[in-house]
Order: sequence, then C-alpha cells, then structure tokens
Amino acid sequence: MWIFLPNSYPSIVQKSGDAEAGTLTVRGRIKGDIEAVFTDAVVSEGGGTDYRYRAKIPREAVAQALHDQVMCIGYSNFKGSVKDHQRHDAYMRVWAAMFGYQQHQK
Repeated sequence: MWIFLPNSYPSIVQKSGDAEAGTLTVRGRIKGDIEAVFTDAVVSEGGGTDYRYRAKIPREAVAQALHDQVMCIGYSNFKGSVKDHQRHDAYMRVWAAMFGYQQHQK
C-alpha cells in the first residue's frame, strides 16, 4: 500500500514472517519518512532492495497511525498541503500519470 502524505510517503507491505509476528513492513525512500508517521519505529537502512529504509511495525500500530493521519486532515487540496518542493514535484508526476491513466478508462 502506498500512502501519500504531505510530509511522508510510506509503502506498507506484509513480508515473509510478518504475519506470524503480527507486524507489517513499512518502507521509505526518503530519510525520516517512516519516523514522520511512526515516531517509535526502529528504522534500518539498506537491505539490498529499492527502498532504502524499512521498519517492522505491529499491524495494530500501523492501523492506528493511519487512522490518526485521516483524523488530522484539515486541507481541502492535498497538493497544496505538500510544502517540500521536491516532494510536491514528485507527487505531481504520480498525479499526472494517474490522470493520464484515468483519461484512457471507459
């Protein structure tokens, strides 16, 4: 699951061993993105994949953090809430790709 937030872009998946441990793997591309949402996360760097940062977080804590993010929404336009210009530009490229995809749907 990709989550686009004004100050963070976490990717949340269930990797091998997560189900048994009751955790999910939260991944991030930018330093600090995981901690922006999961303040108590123990984040590791590296791991040989395309995501530079990752943390194992209890599934219930992930659900609660996402709930909290939803409850704090106070903007009427998501794109305008993204203050970091580089992040905004990256998000706009995703927006444009999905807009193009939408245009080709019936």
